[in-house]
Amino acid sequence: MASIKVALLGFGTVGEGIYRILNERKEEIKREMGCTIDIVSILVRDKEKERLATPGTKITDDIQEILLNPDIDLIFEAIVGEEPAYTFLSDAIEKGFHIITANKTMFAKHGPALLKHAEFRGVYVGYEATTAGGIPIIRTVTNLLPTDRVLRIRGILNGTSNFILTKMREEGIPFKAALHEAQTLGYAEADPTDDISGKDAFRKLMILSALAFGTQPNWQDVSVVGIDKITIEDVADASKAKLRYRHVADILIDEKGTLHGSVGPVLIGTHHSLYGVEGVDNAIIVETDYLGALTLVGPGAGMYPTASAMVGDFLQMIGKREKVLVNS
Repeated sequence: MASIKVALLGFGTVGEGIYRILNERKEEIKREMGCTIDIVSILVRDKEKERLATPGTKITDDIQEILLNPDIDLIFEAIVGEEPAYTFLSDAIEKGFHIITANKTMFAKHGPALLKHAEFRGVYVGYEATTAGGIPIIRTVTNLLPTDRVLRIRGILNGTSNFILTKMREEGIPFKAALHEAQTLGYAEADPTDDISGKDAFRKLMILSALAFGTQPNWQDVSVVGIDKITIEDVADASKAKLRYRHVADILIDEKGTLHGSVGPVLIGTHHSLYGVEGVDNAIIVETDYLGALTLVGPGAGMYPTASAMVGDFLQMIGKREKVLVNS
């Protein structure tokens, strides 16, 4: 039976989620996919830090121990930030590793270069988890493109912002109180700037733009506005008018082929498909030539939605029987 050996870069929330899913579903994967999965190495910053026990898996703080291991077939990358993630993945592709990433900060900027590098080296890059957590938006758009044309993508791409706006409306609490609750529940980081400023949603929008349209607009031309200026009075006034605030990222292509993007709060009415999307859920509307508008809704962040998306990429790769990946 084929044996696939993988390494994890990073063992925080998402890395632990990948580890748990692959181990908990090991027998199901073996039965359904006809191969065994072994996590042979995990890269961490601090080997002495107390963490989930990983018997039989080597914990290392040296990326070269992974990159120089000829037995490893694939790398899951779950590091926060642009670097050293980009350098690590560039080196991994150069050495022939397949890679799967959840790093939206890095991939928004360097995704096109990584994909081109991977195509040259004949390796696979999975990046479903970079955008909208557990919603299979990357696979959906990829499957649409051969027979249809994407005209516009818009939606709620940041679960933290959506949670805050939901709390403000449902409980009548101010922005800071809703943000504090989001942090307490683990939906927002200690420094929530990327979420509440719109930067996180912007990066995801740029990833979708590159996929759907083959390019990105000039970043400086995209208006990016956060939710931190929305007051409880604003929310209350909207509710009286049967409207709701949603933080919407939007990218479209006009008849001349010019891209137009924006990120910011939008007031929507009861008949809008985003009206009922609450809490930490994300929702994405894809408008196409032939199928019209498709709406996908689901959990946008957290250990299991993100890790599940990465494992989904992995299983899809196995299903294609990548000759470099599966070694008997």
